[in-house]
Amino acid sequence: MNGGHGGGHDGDQPVERRIPGPRAAADDQEQLPPVRPGGSEPPEPPEPPKPPEPPDPPEPPAPPLPHKVLKSLLGAWALAACSADETVAVEEHLTSCARCADEALRLRDAVGLLHTDGTLDLDPMLRSRVLEGCLGRRPARIPVPSWAEPYDAETARLDALLRDIGDSEWHAPVRLKWFEDDRQVNRRTTVAGVIGHLTAVDGLVSKALGLDDPLGKGADSPPTPTARTETYWSAAFRPLTRTVREPWRDQSHSLVRTVSFAGRGVAELSVPYGDFALPLQDSLLERAFECWVHGGDIADAVDYPYEPPAAAHLHRMIDLAARLLPATLAGRRRAGLAAPARHLVTAGSPGRSLHLEVEGRGGGDWYIALDSPAALGSPAHTVAQVALDGVEFCRLVAGHVPPVEAAAGQEGDREAIRDVLFAAASLSRL
Repeated sequence: MNGGHGGGHDGDQPVERRIPGPRAAADDQEQLPPVRPGGSEPPEPPEPPKPPEPPDPPEPPAPPLPHKVLKSLLGAWALAACSADETVAVEEHLTSCARCADEALRLRDAVGLLHTDGTLDLDPMLRSRVLEGCLGRRPARIPVPSWAEPYDAETARLDALLRDIGDSEWHAPVRLKWFEDDRQVNRRTTVAGVIGHLTAVDGLVSKALGLDDPLGKGADSPPTPTARTETYWSAAFRPLTRTVREPWRDQSHSLVRTVSFAGRGVAELSVPYGDFALPLQDSLLERAFECWVHGGDIADAVDYPYEPPAAAHLHRMIDLAARLLPATLAGRRRAGLAAPARHLVTAGSPGRSLHLEVEGRGGGDWYIALDSPAALGSPAHTVAQVALDGVEFCRLVAGHVPPVEAAAGQEGDREAIRDVLFAAASLSRL
């Protein structure tokens, strides 16, 4: 019934086993048999790798550039505009060619002038250096007196500024400042109006030298700088333009030429200013000072760089202001604007003094007599000291800086210091 008993036979025929025996696990094999997709053909062996191609032969070195080409590259080299190969070639050439090396240095120096971070204004001392070089080779037959050199230099500098500005800038507003009765006042005009003002006041010197007066030949021309300026401005039938430059420049040339031919005796010629007078040498120095100050006013109005005068010229201007201070103090004392004198002394004797120490360009030391213009300033009688920068002192004298803000250092008698600073500011005028 169960058919499995007695050795698994069905009659006399043996019966096949239907269940295969167990197989070994795949990970027990040392190597898996290769898979033969689609048949039993073994795969073709891989092709052997190709041998690497031989490297390209090195390019032959470029032939050296001829001298003419290298010389033509010097400008680009100075501007750092050459390629790396050209730079190497040029610099190797410069080690063996002296002429090209000199030219390369000159070009590099010229490139330095092209930097935009520097001012485009000419060095204010350039004219003086050129003249000094020329006169060193051949002295002038008729030299300009040393006391007229500041006026000659400042009018030339202002004229250079005026040549650079456009027609519209002649109408740029300019506010002139000065002090009256211990307060700052101002007057609005234009660039052309400033040149008209300089022309009118320079006319005082022209009249003293017997030259033409820009206000005309009438005998009733005003004697003071302010009145002459107002007369000149009011006589214009229309707003002043750049046409005022040429008459002003011609007049300044005539003044310098006349004093140069006149000789030494003319230096003490009196130039009247209405309520006071100055010798010609001081008058031209005062005109140089005003030319510089108003040149700065114009430069500010048209956004133009403008440097102070040369140190030697600035020193002369400061010295003139220091020499005028004792008489100015006496005038303010008579007007009740300064403290009364404390210790009067005989004329020519040393008296109470203020030590004016001017630092920087044009600096020096001056001792200002406080109680009498006839007294002598003396270090031994100093009761106060004031220290200022040279340019700052000139701005104070021009009325551009309030006296209470001008002094960098003060020591001693405060009343004397105040009187001197306000006297310096009162030297200013229109």
